[in-house]
Amino acid sequence: MNGHTVYEPSIPASWRVALPHTSAAVPVARALVRTALAELDHAADCDTAELLTAELVANAVEHATGEGPIELVVELAPTGCKVEVHDPDPAPPGRLTQPGMRAPDPWQEHGRGLLLIRSLSSSCGHRLTASGKAVWFRLPVLPRQWRPV
Repeated sequence: MNGHTVYEPSIPASWRVALPHTSAAVPVARALVRTALAELDHAADCDTAELLTAELVANAVEHATGEGPIELVVELAPTGCKVEVHDPDPAPPGRLTQPGMRAPDPWQEHGRGLLLIRSLSSSCGHRLTASGKAVWFRLPVLPRQWRPV
């Protein structure tokens, strides 16, 4: 051994939490993502993760049919984080992976969530699950010089 310590990233951490299918799930999901990233001093952008998680959960609450709970899954890895929101509705989210034909109306209260997810994440998508669908996004680790002090 040469006396140097090499950082070996630990096994990726993950959390899976059931949330109510109500608007009360949004602030809870935001807090859970912020806490998960802070607890492990993870280098993904916490503010962006929190914002995009809120968008996914709000969309699930507003648009998903069915009475089942919403499930939040947070996976942290040395290369970044992945957040999934599971809901009981198998219908895909409208235009998540395709740019819209026109910009959202700035006077409307809705219509920007999927645009934010597409624009601010490194990748996003959806997949069918045994109980409905999962909608997800990924954020990369921020380079050290871009991290808040």
